[in-house]
Amino acid sequence: MNKAELISAVAEKADINKSKAAAALDTIIASVSAALRAGDKVTLVGFGTFSVATRGPRTGRNPRDGAKIKIAAKKVAKFKPGKKLADDVNGKGGKKKK
Repeated sequence: MNKAELISAVAEKADINKSKAAAALDTIIASVSAALRAGDKVTLVGFGTFSVATRGPRTGRNPRDGAKIKIAAKKVAKFKPGKKLADDVNGKGGKKKK
């Protein structure tokens, strides 16, 4: 599913037009990005958690000539799926039995 397909699905399920669904999705993405830039975690219960981790400097190799190169430290975005999402992906979703 790409962004356009996601917008169409949201518009259909929420019974809104595609421009409103696109605006909502863009706002969500911008808000998550802003929170991560600020160093915050974003937790969507049942879906997952977005966070920022620091990847340390390391030595790599140029694939063309095999020469060693230094790779600088950087921040990376991480996502850890929530239990409900993991269960849905693995076919364990649905209503709980009593």
